[in-house]
Amino acid sequence: MNEHAPHIFELHGDTIRDDLAWLRDETKKNPDVLAHLEAENARTEAALQHLAPLRETLYKEMLARIKETDLSVPYRRGDWLYYSRTVEGLQYPLYCRKRDENAPEQIVLDVNQLAQGKKFMAVSAYSITDDGRFLAFSTDDTGFRQYTLFVKNLETGELGPEQIEKTGSVAWSAGGSYFFYTIEDAAKRQYRVYRHRVGTPGGPEIDALVYEETDERFRVGVGRSRSREWLFLESGSHTSSEMRCLRANDPEGVWRLIAPREAEHEYDVSHWGDRFFIRSNQTGRNFALFTAPVADPRRENWREAIPHRSSVMLSGVELFRNHMVLHEREDGLPHLRIQSLAAGEGASDPVLGSWHRVQFPEPVYSAGSHVNAEFDTKLYRYGYESPVTPSSVFDYDVETRSAVLLKQTEVLGGYDASLYACERLHAEAPDGTRVPISVVYRKSTPRDGSTPALLYGYGSYGVVIPAGFNSNRLSLLDRGIVYAIAHIRGGGEMGKTWHDHGRLHNKLNTFTDFIACAEHLIAARIAAPKKLAAMGGSAGGLLMGAAVNMRPELFHAVVSLVPFVDVINTMLDESLPLTVGEFEEWGNPKVRADYEYMKRYCPYTNLAARPYPKMLVRTSLNDSQVMYWEPAKYVAKLRALNPEADVLFKINMAAGHGGSSGRYDYLREIAWDYAFLIDALVDDRHES
Repeated sequence: MNEHAPHIFELHGDTIRDDLAWLRDETKKNPDVLAHLEAENARTEAALQHLAPLRETLYKEMLARIKETDLSVPYRRGDWLYYSRTVEGLQYPLYCRKRDENAPEQIVLDVNQLAQGKKFMAVSAYSITDDGRFLAFSTDDTGFRQYTLFVKNLETGELGPEQIEKTGSVAWSAGGSYFFYTIEDAAKRQYRVYRHRVGTPGGPEIDALVYEETDERFRVGVGRSRSREWLFLESGSHTSSEMRCLRANDPEGVWRLIAPREAEHEYDVSHWGDRFFIRSNQTGRNFALFTAPVADPRRENWREAIPHRSSVMLSGVELFRNHMVLHEREDGLPHLRIQSLAAGEGASDPVLGSWHRVQFPEPVYSAGSHVNAEFDTKLYRYGYESPVTPSSVFDYDVETRSAVLLKQTEVLGGYDASLYACERLHAEAPDGTRVPISVVYRKSTPRDGSTPALLYGYGSYGVVIPAGFNSNRLSLLDRGIVYAIAHIRGGGEMGKTWHDHGRLHNKLNTFTDFIACAEHLIAARIAAPKKLAAMGGSAGGLLMGAAVNMRPELFHAVVSLVPFVDVINTMLDESLPLTVGEFEEWGNPKVRADYEYMKRYCPYTNLAARPYPKMLVRTSLNDSQVMYWEPAKYVAKLRALNPEADVLFKINMAAGHGGSSGRYDYLREIAWDYAFLIDALVDDRHES
């Protein structure tokens, strides 16, 4: 470390010295940096070599629960039934279609073929023309989330001349002669929208630029209404948005602005008949629903259809010919509200008829839309699961209010849901706020204060951490480990204000909520004081770093995945992906008040010479969301301050933010995490 010059700078009267800045190498070719990372991998491998048998046992356990050759539920779109399937031994899915159930299969896209000779492969855009003739798809073969767009002729199986770099979203025109796509700038911000004619070689250098977003806080995207009649262009930041519309059958037409952006006003638009339905937070943080004529959707023509409700978050709207589905959150749980729709007389607004909620059987669950590609249907397809009920797909008849189970993910090996239980608890934060906790455990697990437990958390961006099913988790539950999710402020579980109360100068609430949840598990004798572990990734890795700085003695072990831990340095660098747009989430350290607040929780800044729990920190070299050097610096500094600290660092040298792309490789990464946790928490820790 000594031969590398420190980075020293002044900020708001403080002298900031970073001795580990040399670990930042955007080329990822610096031999000193690569040697450091490889040495960390070797150190971790050696330190956890005794867990190799357990890792293999866990991998085989998890794999044995999965139906390796499986089929998704087909969905109808136009003349085709679309589905995906997996094949035993293959890392990636095959995307397929048939004319009907008994017709021969056509493979639309085989991701295994795309991945040949690659260590990583991910598909992002996947959009098919209305007539089913062309597929636009994009791939990333590094994990850096930088996608190249291709067009495949599904009649001939041949690729077109298109090969457009650094793309994001894609939307087809009605005739399929054109598509619109977005591209990213140097900071990986999707900022331009282009129109492309199918079969034309080239990309942005020849295509028509239809929109450019110059505000670096905003990102653009394009999409198509379920009615297929309209194209939408959205430009949004974390706190504001604006949308433009274009008839899908007029791709060379002029995009119309629906409502200009305003600070703190977010809205999105769906289409139904001669009306746009607009979900907006102009009258309250939890959103209300408005309608406006498609002929003139300016703000002054918006009419309220469903008012804002302080206790119910309107998180989404789906429109169909004769009904709509409102996605709501209340008391921390998702709800599906079905409401009938009918055309009004003349130019009057649509008539909103009777409504009801779909009923779900468990106290803790996750539910949401599945694939609903058709506009004219009385069936609504949704997914449901809970910590003990595997992922299930239902068709719901909105007229008879009856649900038919189409498929429940099969858990091999004789899984018996009756052996497990889930429940919702609440912890009290220091300011008196009740914080929900979802808990799942094997019923035979003692509740006497002797049990090991794992507490998972995230708490940023208004993201909801669903209380869903994960067959891999059974490897923990069956070893007597309780699994809990802390639904802390900064997330969106309790509505938009839940997010507001955990961002910017309220961010400390996220960490104190998590600590309160940990303390509650111990006080309720669900977790043993010396057998509580914590886990989080990305912004949840920030949570891990802040929580262990604040209360290191509370956690016996921590798994921190792709952690955002160098908050001040990263948010000072506007050339990095995400930085400028996320001033609205974290603040801007160039503003003194924001800097002073960040100093209170930044994990890297607040590392000190103190006892720390056992830690496994994992990252990937090609991560584009949280650059690898953040956790690399964090681990090196923690170890320099505490030479005896039991902290290990593992770097996937061929993946990105989400880890390995292949399903078998991904299972092995989970086996690493679980083996580390079992070794730290379970008395019989060296089982194999």
